[in-house]
Amino acid sequence: MRAMTIVRNAATAALTLLFLGLAGTAHAQEQTGTIAGVVTDAANGQTIESALVTLDGAETGVLTNLQGRYVLTGVPVGEHTVNVTILGYEEQQVQVTVAAGQTAVVNIALTAAALNIQNLEVTGVARAAARVKLPFTVSGFHPYNTESYAEINENDFRTVTDAPLSTFSIDVDRASYANVRRFIQDGQRPPVDAVRIEEMINYFPYQWGDVAGEHPFAVTTEVTQAPWKREHRLVRIGLHAESIDTEDLPPNNLVFLLDVSGSMSSQDKLPLLKKAFALLVDQLREQDRVAIVVYAGAAGLVLPSTPGSEKDEILAALEKLNAGGSTAGGAGIKLAYDVARKYRIDGGNNRVILATDGDFNVGASSDDAMVKLIEKERESGTFLSVLGFGTGNLKDSKMEQIADHGNGNFAYIDGLLEARKVLVEEMGGTLLTLAKDVKLQVEFNPATVSGYRLIGYENRLLADEDFNDDTKDAGELGAGHTVTALYEVVPAGVAMPRPSVDPLRYQEEQPAENDAPPPTPTRFGDELVFVKVRYKDPDGDTSKLLEHPVMDRTGMASADLRFAAAVAGFGMLLRESEHAGTLTLDDIVSLAEQGRGDDPRGYRGEFIRLVEASRDLKLLEMEAEEFRPDRRR
Repeated sequence: MRAMTIVRNAATAALTLLFLGLAGTAHAQEQTGTIAGVVTDAANGQTIESALVTLDGAETGVLTNLQGRYVLTGVPVGEHTVNVTILGYEEQQVQVTVAAGQTAVVNIALTAAALNIQNLEVTGVARAAARVKLPFTVSGFHPYNTESYAEINENDFRTVTDAPLSTFSIDVDRASYANVRRFIQDGQRPPVDAVRIEEMINYFPYQWGDVAGEHPFAVTTEVTQAPWKREHRLVRIGLHAESIDTEDLPPNNLVFLLDVSGSMSSQDKLPLLKKAFALLVDQLREQDRVAIVVYAGAAGLVLPSTPGSEKDEILAALEKLNAGGSTAGGAGIKLAYDVARKYRIDGGNNRVILATDGDFNVGASSDDAMVKLIEKERESGTFLSVLGFGTGNLKDSKMEQIADHGNGNFAYIDGLLEARKVLVEEMGGTLLTLAKDVKLQVEFNPATVSGYRLIGYENRLLADEDFNDDTKDAGELGAGHTVTALYEVVPAGVAMPRPSVDPLRYQEEQPAENDAPPPTPTRFGDELVFVKVRYKDPDGDTSKLLEHPVMDRTGMASADLRFAAAVAGFGMLLRESEHAGTLTLDDIVSLAEQGRGDDPRGYRGEFIRLVEASRDLKLLEMEAEEFRPDRRR
């Protein structure tokens, strides 16, 4: 077998840059397709895990997953050769024709061969190294998958009579969508708790009007039929912050806090991290400053605060970084905040950007201890953003908490295209906070609404009394950020979806909704809901209030609402939601196509292809991968 290099599928941008067009232009979308299939043993039909699948003889490819599946997305239209190799089997090549926007299914059966490992070079990370019986060891492998995700209990319907108010903190994180994309590109169904529907919806840009007036953001609402249950309404509440050109941003005092521990050695971690931060460095101006703090067995300052004009010096410091040692995350965070305070810019953007796989294992390593540390340090006025990298030991639950409590945001970087989106295209929102502690409270009119459920935001729910409590922490809104919240509303007179329960012993049975007397009209009888938003200025302690009534008028859904509903529906299917009804992946594709609209960056097109790949590979028929030790199910 020829020498080769094995790299993880979605963990590197190599394939993306060579032939994937996942976030390219509309023209590129029309000229690409997908190749997917299953690799099996020709003798017994058993699926083969960790086979290397390459295209047209390239030495970089994807590995088949636990079920022997592989996916190559964004393949240029035309004739290609799919090559499959793995120790113990003969190399197999198959010719395939790729059509625009279509998935070519190529299942490949391998014939066993004598094992010969001479001249074999293996580098990087393979998904299931612990299960591959190799007569040698490979650095960087994780013998067990230790990714962790916080448990999510899906929001259920609530009656307006019992709960007239719904209160939650905004969420502008987008990590979940990029992570879900990584799983699908690997031919796997994502873990249920990795799917945070609000983050998937908010990953995409939407069309909003201009922001005007005293507030740094505007509120927009829309009402239409729920596509998965026509007798219900779908209410969209949108917050959109004003955009600020890069040259008009206030000066930045940044501290890059970089994990260089041993767990960061694979190509999808520290090497990708260096390239990602180089993109950000290229955007810096003379008035900006950057320091670099690293942590492994101990924390250290590798670059003192340096003007953004000295790009060569900053890039050289990044390039010298190497991975090794344990992870003293707590010490690194403390040092980063110390440096940020020392070079604080009054009126500027003072921020620590933490880049890690989240695998803290030395020092303040528990979630509670890390959260307390971040909450204490944020009082200095320095905000915290978190960028997650890598697979196999990704601590999604820990990184999300750190960002939430650090007045920052959380993104997952699965390749250079995502790095560019987060650190170049969305740099204003990533770095500049316009409003902090942003909370929403929605009051439902009992004259027009029987019940409702908030789609997503399960880990952002607040007590109703928290809305007016300025000591309660909530989410931050950055320049150019948009937030979309969807409510599924049951109109008055429509039966509430509810599980069957035994008759009450001590109370008389209430009549079913369809038999109930009509609600008493009020002077607000033409309103459906009343939206209130509280927020603070970035350096403020007292909140400000916006109020916005939503009329009981159902109209034709805009393209943006159709697309947001498609993303929400896909999230519900991935989460096996009981509220998805008879919704299918074909329905999702149709709805997303109707909402595709103007898609200059190709993000919506990419989503459609991911749904189509999930359908063609029958991912919903697979069990979601379990993660340990931190999965709490």
